Amino acid sequence: MRTCTIGAVTIGANSPVRLMGVINCSPESFFSGSFVNTDDVRRRGEELIAQGADIIDIGARSTAPGAPPLSVADERTRMIGALEECAGLGVAVSVDTMHPEVLEACLAFDIHAVNDISGLSDRDVAALIGDAGLPAILMAAVTRPGDAIGVEATCEALARVVERARIAGIGEFVLDPAVGRWTEERTAPHDWDLCRQFFRFLAFDRPLLAAVSRKSFIGDLLDRPTEQRLAGSLAVTFGLILRGASLVRTHDVGETRDLIQVIECMERNR
Repeated sequence: MRTCTIGAVTIGANSPVRLMGVINCSPESFFSGSFVNTDDVRRRGEELIAQGADIIDIGARSTAPGAPPLSVADERTRMIGALEECAGLGVAVSVDTMHPEVLEACLAFDIHAVNDISGLSDRDVAALIGDAGLPAILMAAVTRPGDAIGVEATCEALARVVERARIAGIGEFVLDPAVGRWTEERTAPHDWDLCRQFFRFLAFDRPLLAAVSRKSFIGDLLDRPTEQRLAGSLAVTFGLILRGASLVRTHDVGETRDLIQVIECMERNR
C-alpha cells in the first residue's frame, strides 16, 4: 500500500492506525454536542492532542442533508478564526472544505492537508491542492459529496477521484468511501453494505479513512439520538479497522484511542 504523510504523520502500510480529531466550528452540525466556538478552538485542540489525536480536522460547514444554508463568505470567516486559534499547536492540521475561496484563505496558514468531501470534483480545489503540494483526504464523489449509491458505484466514484488526483498532480492522499447519509437517496442499508465490504476499497492501494462517528445509520439501527451513539460508533470503527482502515476520523478521540490500542494489542503477532 502507498502511504500518505500528513505533517509528520505517516498513514498506511505498516504504520499504526492514525487518529483524526474533529474540531467542528459549525453550530448547524448534526451533532450539536461537538460544536466549538472560535474562542474555545485552541483549548479544544489541546484537549484532542492530550487525548491522542495525530491530526486535527477543522470544519466550519454542516454538509448533512437539510442543514441550514451557509454562505461561502461565512464559512471562510469561521475557518480563518479557527486557524488563527490553532497556530503553533504542534499537531498536523487538516481543513475540511470543498470551496476554493475558503481553501485559498486557509493556504495562508500552516496547514498540512485538505479534507475534500467533493472528491476533487471542483477543478479549482484540485488545482489549489496540487499547486500547494499538499496531501488530501478525498471522498468518493461523482458530482457531489457521497452521491454514489452502493458498493459498486462507490468503487467507480473512487476510481474517478484517483484519476482527478493524478491529473491535478496530487501524489499523496487518503480515500474516504463516504459512509453516511450524504444524499437523500442514501439509505442505512447502503451504509451497512459499505462497512461490510470496506476491504474492497483497498484495491486502490491507498490508505482508507473510517469516518462513521455518531452517524445516522448507527442511530437508525440502535434507535438512539446522536448523543447516545458512541458505543455503536466504536463498534463500527472496530470492524472498519479490521477491514483495512488506516485513519479514523472521530468526535470522540479518547475513547477511539483506547479502541485502537486494544485492537493493535489483540492483532499483534496473530
